[in-house]
Amino acid sequence: MTPILSLNIKRLLIVLITIFSFSCNQEKKSKDVPLHVLWKPYNDSSEVSENSEHEKVKMRYKFIQSKVLDKNEVFQPLYEEVSQFSEVKYEMMKPLVLEQDIPTLQSHVSKGKFSYVELTQFYLYRIYKYELPNETTLNSIIALNPHVIEEARQLDKNSDGQHAIYGMPILLKDNIGALNMNTTAGAIALMENKTDDAFIVKKLKEKGALILGKANLSEWANYLCSCPNGQSAVGGQTLNPYGRRVFDTGGSSAGSGATTAANYAVAAIGTETSGSILSPSGQSSVVGLKPTIGVLSRTGIVPISSTLDTPGPMTKNVIDNAILFDAMRGRDMKDSKSIHSEWPTNWYHSFSLTFENKKLGVIKKYLENDSIYNATVKKLESAGVSIIAFDPPDVSFDGFLSILNIDMKYDLPNYIFEEVKNLEDTSLKDIQDIVDFNLNDSLVRIPYGQIRFEGILNDSTTLEELHIIKKRLKNNGRHFFDKAIDEYGLDAVLSINNYDAGAAAIAEYPALTVPMGYKKSGEPVNLTFIAKQYEEAKLYELGAAFEALSRVRIIPDSYKD
Repeated sequence: MTPILSLNIKRLLIVLITIFSFSCNQEKKSKDVPLHVLWKPYNDSSEVSENSEHEKVKMRYKFIQSKVLDKNEVFQPLYEEVSQFSEVKYEMMKPLVLEQDIPTLQSHVSKGKFSYVELTQFYLYRIYKYELPNETTLNSIIALNPHVIEEARQLDKNSDGQHAIYGMPILLKDNIGALNMNTTAGAIALMENKTDDAFIVKKLKEKGALILGKANLSEWANYLCSCPNGQSAVGGQTLNPYGRRVFDTGGSSAGSGATTAANYAVAAIGTETSGSILSPSGQSSVVGLKPTIGVLSRTGIVPISSTLDTPGPMTKNVIDNAILFDAMRGRDMKDSKSIHSEWPTNWYHSFSLTFENKKLGVIKKYLENDSIYNATVKKLESAGVSIIAFDPPDVSFDGFLSILNIDMKYDLPNYIFEEVKNLEDTSLKDIQDIVDFNLNDSLVRIPYGQIRFEGILNDSTTLEELHIIKKRLKNNGRHFFDKAIDEYGLDAVLSINNYDAGAAAIAEYPALTVPMGYKKSGEPVNLTFIAKQYEEAKLYELGAAFEALSRVRIIPDSYKD
């Protein structure tokens, strides 16, 4: 009998029909536990009711459980493989894997403490353990790669990978294309969308990374409606591991943040247009990088804006973030903004972890209004950082939504034409088609409406006007940061979570967010470093030094076992 059966009586019935109904007799086990009963849907009305008066209006959910996703279809293909992973092995590996960085994991593999197959099974075990029972699920997994164990076996046979990402199981936000899994963007309209690997996924695979599965997200990367963060018609309502239905997940890379925080994978990939990596990273106490636009390819990713979109890594620590970022880099001739960048081999091994001669800008209103930020700034000052407090210039971002509206109006049809492999199976070719499709079953497909899609259709901005808006806002965004950076010779500006994500987005500047602390309620808060174009390495130096100084990240209490 497994340890899962020793959980409280309330969970017993559910657990009996999950993947963890292990038996000493494998043949008997496979006959006694039909695959179609790994998971059963439940009535989420009581949970919805309990959140009806939540202090945050956007957390007053209309539904939590997906109405269209059968988790059995997601979890069945790997059932036999995962069920061979013993409880004893899991318990032995826990201290070796949970919260450990990639260099440590690679060291364990090289010393024979576990293999890449066992590492993959470990993460799958945790996903099955927490995502199948309805009272612990984060609704964070939309798909699993059915071939991931076999792929790990092949890596074990040739375990001399040259890149640190080799053999590391990674989750993708489900707007990023990957073979063997549909790319839904959380939308029923794309539920059967089949694509090739996105450019960044090809780069990861070239270096030996394992694509574990797909993470839930805010539908259409949070550009469908004024919806709760982390909500999608396909995946349901993503929940925060630090407080299910208590704390916001942030959006739109909600599943990428939640799965990383809960140790469902080594790391995850998110995407950002304006705050969609920084926000969920802050809410899930993980490290997230929004790179300079063009450093990472966008080809094969469901778009909002070819002007502002970018993928980025989400990890439990800075070194892993740098490793994952490095593994995705490469010039993509299909992406007009893609750049070629030369970086020394293994550049991420040389972080100094000191603040010697560093000068950071802090925003006065945050010092006055946020006690955690204030205390953090004092700690940095005590560590030798030269702190300059300033008020950012008052600049206008009028027209920002038109950039998103008009870009998506053209970029989404281009994506469908270029990336959808089963194009002949769909009649949905543009925004109008998808709006009409959603109206055919609005309760299931768009329970919170589709006001942002409707806004795209109603936006009359011309391409000529859009060009002027983009140029003006880019200048304004850069002035927002550059005035202080240039005047005081700052290495970076310090913000909180995604507070200044819009300005960084329109400036096309990189931003790195690192766990800073927790409110009295237990809600996570991050410190965000923002610098000029192509200064990711500088941000990683600063982030690594801050991480070494603070060491505040803790695994969510309910996901420690």
